[in-house]
Amino acid sequence: MTRPAVPLWLAHAFRAQRGPVPWSAVCRGALAAGPSLLAGMALGRTAAGVLAAIGAMLAGINDRPGSRRASVRRLGVPAPAGALGLLAGTCAGQELSAVPLTLVLAALGLAAGAVSAIGPVASAAGTQLLVAAAVGAGMPAAEPGWQRALAFLAGAGWLLVLRLVLPTPGSLAGDVRYDAERNAVADVYDAIAALVEAAGGERATARRAALTAALDHAQDALAAPRLRRYAGSAAERRLHARFAAALPLAEAATALYWTGEPLPARAAEGARRLAVAVRHNARTGPLPAPHLPPTRLRSGEAALVGAPALPALRALDDALLRAAEAFDSGEGAHRGLLGRRRGVRQALRVALGAGGREYGLRVALCFGASAAIAQALHHTRWYGPHAHWYWLPATAVFLVKPDLGPLASRVLCRAAGTVLGALVFAGLAAPLPRPAGLIALVALCGALIPVATRHFAALTAVATVLVLALVMAGGEPQASVSRIGETLLACALVLVVGHLPMPGARGGGVRDRLTTAGGAAHDYLRHVLDGPGDGLAAGPGDRAERWALRREAYRTLAEARAAIALAAAELPALARHTEGTDAVAEALERLVDTTTACAVHLDDTGRLTSRHVRRLREALAELERRGVPGVPGVRDVRVPASSAA
Repeated sequence: MTRPAVPLWLAHAFRAQRGPVPWSAVCRGALAAGPSLLAGMALGRTAAGVLAAIGAMLAGINDRPGSRRASVRRLGVPAPAGALGLLAGTCAGQELSAVPLTLVLAALGLAAGAVSAIGPVASAAGTQLLVAAAVGAGMPAAEPGWQRALAFLAGAGWLLVLRLVLPTPGSLAGDVRYDAERNAVADVYDAIAALVEAAGGERATARRAALTAALDHAQDALAAPRLRRYAGSAAERRLHARFAAALPLAEAATALYWTGEPLPARAAEGARRLAVAVRHNARTGPLPAPHLPPTRLRSGEAALVGAPALPALRALDDALLRAAEAFDSGEGAHRGLLGRRRGVRQALRVALGAGGREYGLRVALCFGASAAIAQALHHTRWYGPHAHWYWLPATAVFLVKPDLGPLASRVLCRAAGTVLGALVFAGLAAPLPRPAGLIALVALCGALIPVATRHFAALTAVATVLVLALVMAGGEPQASVSRIGETLLACALVLVVGHLPMPGARGGGVRDRLTTAGGAAHDYLRHVLDGPGDGLAAGPGDRAERWALRREAYRTLAEARAAIALAAAELPALARHTEGTDAVAEALERLVDTTTACAVHLDDTGRLTSRHVRRLREALAELERRGVPGVPGVRDVRVPASSAA
């Protein structure tokens, strides 16, 4: 008798990220919140020290592995948003009565929720804006709002300075400024080799998805903010060239994956050697000999390589040769291959689209209602001697964020983490010496945050202990019991709002991402089919444009896949609104894979085989049948005539 499968919404609550301990982030966390609080106390500005520690804590939540320059955007963009929220919340809390204040906070929630739909950094900025606004309005203080905002910025800025200045343990060979970027590019070459090795096997599709993730990560690492418009050092230019050299290799590997045929083991050797060269900042050394036609393959390999795979194998050989040249010369990078083609207009379109509107309305309703309830409880003295009411709306902000998992999983993890953290702090509060013990506890929690971010319940428990220690350091009495009650109330509120009907269709965020992915797939397909053709090889500029379009197509598909997986793990009442979207994503992936195979084949022969034409028409017909916006129908696409099958 088989046991029933665990529901996805419940299984997600027990799922945690794995990986080595980020010791560098642990050190930064220990040196951020605790010392910020200590500095404030030493200067006789304990309230400012508490706000600086809160800024450092929120920045620490965003301090994820990656390049130093990428951390400028990941930490530097949300921090000013948090300072702005703290300023707005303080001014509104000092000047407005309960009802107008609630309306102002709800309006902030509407704007922050809509902006959060743009992407991870925008979402982090929206979260910090709302949490800081709740702290500013619900934590009365004698200091003016601008001083509180500066204190918050000082704490977050201190962690950013630590991120940029402190060395990374276990730095790679060469210029340590680019250790994370170098590792990201090396991972791309390893992912290419893994895909070639898996071609024709059961794990090939997963390897292709892993290659997309590696390319996304490397692209983000290399496209991070810089003072100059272009790469300024030889080491940086060399990394850009090596990333650009990986794009034709990734294209050829995807075309080989599309054929579905197993390949000789030596086909992946070249990419493996290039990965080692990138990691050690060295030359490539000798690469494997090119693959020869089937009649001249070594014994035992002829049966492994069929005619459909030969154009892609030749493309792989050519890409390896060009990569070796790029590794030796350090030239050949295209700046347009690094950044995404997303401007302010497209970001506004996402924020004002169906997904942004739906998310904004839910955040506004949750944030506004939680602020109203918190103020009502405060005026009835439900909190007892406490003058603060920020915990309930701040908790609602974290709970309403889909970035942290499905709704049911977020509620379970938040409730469990708060109870655990409150009980731990209640046990530590009495014996800890004041204030040295509280400062040490804040420093310890700051060090634990980078590890705790792997699971929402663990992060909640650590943050609960840290905030309760900050509140007590600021002169407030112990508040563990009331925090548990407020958290459970916020959980109930967000669960109710999460199931309320909203204007427009549910699942707008998922459909918006599928629409974006469909448009990117169409742009890529149109570029490939409208290329030189007729036996003419694509020029360098044409190929660079094609690779950039291919990157955007696969990247938007990966984002749509992530949104679909998240929606599928919701409670059944919510998950049903996105049923069938995974099949649409699969059809789009087949279209983009086939387009990549067509591009490689057109480069080699100038014409498509009947297999390419048939697969293209099948993918387009399926998408037309499912009514995917942004993707044309079969009759609207000019498919070149095929050669013999």
